[in-house]
Amino acid sequence: MTRLLLLSALILSACVRGHDTAPLAVPDVTVISSNFSDSDPIDWPGKSPDRYPVHGIDLSRFQTSVDWATAHANGVNFAYIKATEGGDLFDPMFDDHWRNSDAAGVVRGAYHFFYHCRSAEEQARWFIKHVPRSPGALPPVLDMEWTPTSPTCTIRRDPMTIRDEARIFLDIIERHYGQRPLIYTTVDFYQDNELWRMNGVEFWLRSVADHPNGTYDGENWSFWQYTSTGLIPGITGEVDVNVFAGSKGTWEEWLARRSL
Repeated sequence: MTRLLLLSALILSACVRGHDTAPLAVPDVTVISSNFSDSDPIDWPGKSPDRYPVHGIDLSRFQTSVDWATAHANGVNFAYIKATEGGDLFDPMFDDHWRNSDAAGVVRGAYHFFYHCRSAEEQARWFIKHVPRSPGALPPVLDMEWTPTSPTCTIRRDPMTIRDEARIFLDIIERHYGQRPLIYTTVDFYQDNELWRMNGVEFWLRSVADHPNGTYDGENWSFWQYTSTGLIPGITGEVDVNVFAGSKGTWEEWLARRSL
């Protein structure tokens, strides 16, 4: 009996070691070249977004008519979909966009728009209530920016409080979904709140007049929102357009590490 138990332990130990050293499973991802235009194009002073092969969009209730199959065929490789805002707003188009983008083969994720007059914990619970843990989805995103035109909340809290609230939200969401969220932000919010002080944060950066390496002083980023006036076959009206910071191979590896 002792020898049998010892043998079983050795087999289990070998299995655990094999699991720990197993290579990362990289998905076979088809990247479609973008066939986009822009209603308000610019001449890029630095690196153009066209040098990046993986393009995608973010959208909300304002995009009510999306033919996802057509959009995907014209280069929408990923989509971030607005799910929630604050602690009581749920985007009415989220369910449709979430379901139909997936059916068309678009890799998608959900984002939360932060409301500075509610606690981070309450907002994280609201997001969890509405966004499913869907295998293969992109990691969640926390959208943090100033809200000077909000009808109910225009406060500007101090940078330390902003960063503390962001960490609370990220921690709660990571525990639930098993992936640490990214932070989406704008140049002024990033600078005003010294977000470079947040260690271990993966960023999605807005920069519509220059490459983010210039506007964010060399900050590392995974996604770059380069226009809000994109025109894409299959999508009625203008839409935000983004690129992933890397090659097709890097995209595959990133999805293997970061998808839910």
